[in-house]
Amino acid sequence: MDGRISNFQQVASIRRYTLTEGRGKGLDVLDCDNGKIRFLLNVSKACDIMQLYHEGQNMSFVSKNGFTKREIPFLRRFEGGMLYTCGLDSVGGRDGYELHGTLHNIPAEIVRAECNESGIVVESIIRDTALFGKNLVLKRKIFTEISGDSITLEDTLCNIGYKEEEYCLLYHINVGYPMLDNGAKVISDVESYTPRTAWAKQNEATMYAMNDAVPNQEEACYFLKLSKPEIALVNEKIGKKFTVSYSGDTLPHFVEWKSMASGDYALGLEPCTTELDDRFTYKTIEVGEEIKFFVKILITKKS
Repeated sequence: MDGRISNFQQVASIRRYTLTEGRGKGLDVLDCDNGKIRFLLNVSKACDIMQLYHEGQNMSFVSKNGFTKREIPFLRRFEGGMLYTCGLDSVGGRDGYELHGTLHNIPAEIVRAECNESGIVVESIIRDTALFGKNLVLKRKIFTEISGDSITLEDTLCNIGYKEEEYCLLYHINVGYPMLDNGAKVISDVESYTPRTAWAKQNEATMYAMNDAVPNQEEACYFLKLSKPEIALVNEKIGKKFTVSYSGDTLPHFVEWKSMASGDYALGLEPCTTELDDRFTYKTIEVGEEIKFFVKILITKKS
């Protein structure tokens, strides 16, 4: 180690703590800082990414609900966060299923958490099981280089049961102020798109342009077909580009969620295995099969 460094925590660190107050009381957190990117992992909620900061600036949307330990109805609990993993039983809203599924609410088992010259790596296991039913394991690895501008998430879905199972996955990546602001633009090579609602259709001309917050404005969703698995949000005001790339072979669909509503100001960039509503379909995983997914978030300066 560099002789100028007395303790590696001067450069980068992982800190473990449990929240002690309010709605989040009892949540277990891993606070990871690589010297340029800081991200909080919600161990109690599938090791999803609570918040992400780049050079001290917030990148994430955090809803007015904040982070909640209790299992209460979705609209009163949904925190947004940098990443909210949806699945494996359902995504979107479907009769008989919890909105966006139950995976996010499963506590993770941390099997590795290291911070050294090679980088920060956290590995965890999320078990989705049922008596007389499924036995699925999601192995999650999150990695960032020291002083790097990116964070990579690698998921491996394993069927360790005795019958074929259905599954779905949607990586609900939520960008908020100040990365999201009036004048910011979504940049991608879109081959085609389908508005989800009449309101989205009415406003499709501005689907990639972000405006000021508007009280009570309806959300808009678009199903995008991208020529390559990459999309970005560029904000000239703060001079940053937020890029999401992902495994297009295992995540063949993409949803843009745009909410310009005052107090609910968010942009969702969501690679997924399926679209929503009447376009929803399951994938299948065979006994003993492993299916790999990856999502990478890169923040760069825009000159």
